[in-house]
Amino acid sequence: MKNSFTIIEMIISTTILSIMMLFLYESYSSLNSSNIFYKKEVSSIKADQLKKRVLFLDLTLAFAKSIKIFNQASNQDVVFFQSSNSIYKNYNPYIAYIMKDSRLYRLESLKEFTVYPLDVDMDMNFSVECLGEVDSFRVYKSKNTYLLHIDFKKDDDILLKIKVLNQ
Repeated sequence: MKNSFTIIEMIISTTILSIMMLFLYESYSSLNSSNIFYKKEVSSIKADQLKKRVLFLDLTLAFAKSIKIFNQASNQDVVFFQSSNSIYKNYNPYIAYIMKDSRLYRLESLKEFTVYPLDVDMDMNFSVECLGEVDSFRVYKSKNTYLLHIDFKKDDDILLKIKVLNQ
Protein backbone atom coordinates (compact mmCIF):
# COMPACT_ATOMS: atom_id res chain seq x y z
CA MET A 1 0.00 0.00 0.00
CA LYS A 2 1.40 3.39 -1.07
CA ASN A 3 0.97 6.63 0.93
CA SER A 4 -0.07 9.05 -1.80
CA PHE A 5 -3.05 11.04 -3.05
CA THR A 6 -5.45 9.63 -5.55
CA ILE A 7 -6.19 11.41 -8.81
CA ILE A 8 -9.72 12.28 -7.59
CA GLU A 9 -8.33 13.96 -4.48
CA MET A 10 -5.92 15.98 -6.63
CA ILE A 11 -8.72 17.11 -9.00
CA ILE A 12 -10.95 18.11 -6.09
CA SER A 13 -8.18 20.11 -4.38
CA THR A 14 -7.24 21.82 -7.67
CA THR A 15 -10.89 22.75 -8.28
CA ILE A 16 -11.25 24.21 -4.78
CA LEU A 17 -8.00 26.15 -5.20
CA SER A 18 -9.19 27.49 -8.59
CA ILE A 19 -12.49 28.68 -7.13
CA MET A 20 -10.67 30.43 -4.27
CA MET A 21 -8.28 32.12 -6.70
CA LEU A 22 -11.21 33.27 -8.84
CA PHE A 23 -12.89 34.97 -5.87
CA LEU A 24 -9.61 36.52 -4.75
CA TYR A 25 -9.01 37.92 -8.24
CA GLU A 26 -12.55 39.39 -8.39
CA SER A 27 -12.06 41.01 -4.98
CA TYR A 28 -8.70 42.42 -6.02
CA SER A 29 -10.17 43.76 -9.28
CA SER A 30 -13.11 45.46 -7.54
CA LEU A 31 -10.73 46.94 -4.95
CA ASN A 32 -8.61 48.45 -7.73
CA SER A 33 -11.61 49.96 -9.51
CA SER A 34 -12.94 51.46 -6.28
CA ASN A 35 -9.49 52.87 -5.49
CA ILE A 36 -9.39 54.58 -8.88
CA PHE A 37 -12.88 56.03 -8.33
CA TYR A 38 -12.05 57.34 -4.84
CA LYS A 39 -8.72 58.74 -5.99
CA LYS A 40 -10.57 60.87 -8.58
CA GLU A 41 -13.12 61.98 -5.98
CA VAL A 42 -10.44 62.92 -3.44
CA SER A 43 -8.46 64.92 -6.01
CA SER A 44 -11.64 66.75 -7.02
CA ILE A 45 -12.45 67.58 -3.39
CA LYS A 46 -8.85 68.66 -2.82
CA ALA A 47 -9.00 71.05 -5.80
CA ASP A 48 -12.30 72.53 -4.55
CA GLN A 49 -10.89 73.01 -1.06
CA LEU A 50 -7.79 74.69 -2.47
CA LYS A 51 -9.96 77.15 -4.42
CA LYS A 52 -11.99 77.94 -1.30
CA ARG A 53 -8.84 78.38 0.77
CA VAL A 54 -7.25 80.81 -1.71
CA LEU A 55 -10.47 82.84 -2.03
CA PHE A 56 -10.95 82.93 1.72
CA LEU A 57 -7.37 83.95 2.50
CA ASP A 58 -7.30 86.54 -0.28
CA LEU A 59 -10.34 88.39 1.02
CA THR A 60 -9.75 87.81 4.73
CA LEU A 61 -6.23 89.22 4.49
CA ALA A 62 -7.20 92.01 2.07
CA PHE A 63 -6.75 95.64 3.01
CA ALA A 64 -10.33 96.84 3.52
CA LYS A 65 -9.86 100.24 1.89
CA SER A 66 -8.31 98.73 -1.25
CA ILE A 67 -11.26 96.53 -2.25
CA LYS A 68 -13.01 97.73 -5.40
CA ILE A 69 -15.98 95.85 -6.86
CA PHE A 70 -17.07 96.60 -10.43
CA ASN A 71 -20.40 95.19 -11.54
CA GLN A 72 -20.09 94.20 -15.21
CA ALA A 73 -23.37 92.31 -15.69
CA SER A 74 -26.10 90.65 -13.65
CA ASN A 75 -23.92 87.58 -13.20
CA GLN A 76 -20.45 89.08 -13.36
CA ASP A 77 -18.32 91.22 -11.04
CA VAL A 78 -14.70 92.26 -11.24
CA VAL A 79 -12.81 92.67 -7.96
CA PHE A 80 -9.51 94.48 -7.38
CA PHE A 81 -7.74 94.64 -4.02
CA GLN A 82 -4.45 94.40 -2.20
CA SER A 83 -3.90 91.48 0.14
CA SER A 84 -1.19 90.07 2.35
CA ASN A 85 -1.95 86.60 0.95
CA SER A 86 0.10 85.47 -2.01
CA ILE A 87 0.39 82.22 -3.94
CA TYR A 88 3.71 83.29 -5.46
CA LYS A 89 5.35 84.59 -2.26
CA ASN A 90 4.99 88.25 -3.22
CA TYR A 91 4.85 90.87 -0.49
CA ASN A 92 1.37 92.45 -0.29
CA PRO A 93 0.42 91.76 -3.92
CA TYR A 94 -2.44 93.30 -5.82
CA ILE A 95 -5.07 90.74 -6.74
CA ALA A 96 -7.85 90.78 -9.32
CA TYR A 97 -10.67 88.34 -9.90
CA ILE A 98 -11.94 88.60 -13.45
CA MET A 99 -14.55 86.59 -15.33
CA LYS A 100 -13.84 86.38 -19.06
CA ASP A 101 -15.32 83.97 -21.61
CA SER A 102 -17.15 82.06 -18.85
CA ARG A 103 -13.91 81.43 -16.96
CA LEU A 104 -12.87 82.90 -13.63
CA TYR A 105 -9.29 84.11 -13.40
CA ARG A 106 -7.19 85.16 -10.41
CA LEU A 107 -4.47 87.67 -11.28
CA GLU A 108 -1.63 88.55 -8.92
CA SER A 109 0.72 91.46 -9.52
CA LEU A 110 3.12 93.77 -7.74
CA LYS A 111 1.50 96.76 -9.47
CA GLU A 112 -2.00 97.97 -8.76
CA PHE A 113 -4.89 97.09 -11.05
CA THR A 114 -6.78 100.29 -11.79
CA VAL A 115 -9.12 99.81 -14.74
CA TYR A 116 -11.10 97.04 -16.35
CA PRO A 117 -10.70 95.85 -19.06
CA LEU A 118 -6.98 95.72 -18.40
CA ASP A 119 -4.93 97.99 -20.63
CA VAL A 120 -2.65 95.91 -22.86
CA ASP A 121 -0.18 98.79 -23.17
CA MET A 122 0.40 98.93 -19.42
CA ASP A 123 3.74 97.61 -18.26
CA MET A 124 2.25 95.03 -15.89
CA ASN A 125 3.66 91.66 -15.07
CA PHE A 126 1.16 89.41 -13.39
CA SER A 127 0.57 85.74 -12.76
CA VAL A 128 -2.71 84.18 -13.82
CA GLU A 129 -4.58 81.24 -12.34
CA CYS A 130 -7.74 79.88 -13.94
CA LEU A 131 -10.22 78.77 -11.28
CA GLY A 132 -12.55 77.07 -13.75
CA GLU A 133 -15.62 77.57 -15.89
CA VAL A 134 -18.34 79.57 -14.18
CA ASP A 135 -21.89 80.68 -14.84
CA SER A 136 -21.67 83.61 -12.43
CA PHE A 137 -19.24 85.39 -10.12
CA ARG A 138 -20.73 87.87 -7.65
CA VAL A 139 -19.35 89.73 -4.65
CA TYR A 140 -21.67 91.59 -2.28
CA LYS A 141 -20.51 94.07 0.37
CA SER A 142 -22.02 94.86 3.76
CA LYS A 143 -19.78 97.00 6.00
CA ASN A 144 -16.58 94.94 6.43
CA THR A 145 -18.22 91.66 5.48
CA TYR A 146 -18.32 90.27 1.96
CA LEU A 147 -20.51 87.58 0.50
CA LEU A 148 -18.83 85.72 -2.33
CA HIS A 149 -20.91 83.55 -4.67
CA ILE A 150 -19.38 81.55 -7.51
CA ASP A 151 -21.59 79.31 -9.63
CA PHE A 152 -19.28 76.79 -11.32
CA LYS A 153 -20.47 74.87 -14.37
CA LYS A 154 -18.95 71.51 -13.43
CA ASP A 155 -17.89 71.84 -9.78
CA ASP A 156 -19.89 72.61 -6.66
CA ASP A 157 -20.87 76.23 -6.12
CA ILE A 158 -18.96 78.33 -3.61
CA LEU A 159 -20.77 80.61 -1.17
CA LEU A 160 -18.52 82.26 1.39
CA LYS A 161 -19.22 84.94 3.99
CA ILE A 162 -15.91 86.64 4.67
CA LYS A 163 -14.95 89.33 7.15
CA VAL A 164 -11.90 91.42 6.29
CA LEU A 165 -9.32 91.35 9.09
CA ASN A 166 -6.98 94.13 7.89
CA GLN A 167 -8.76 97.41 8.62
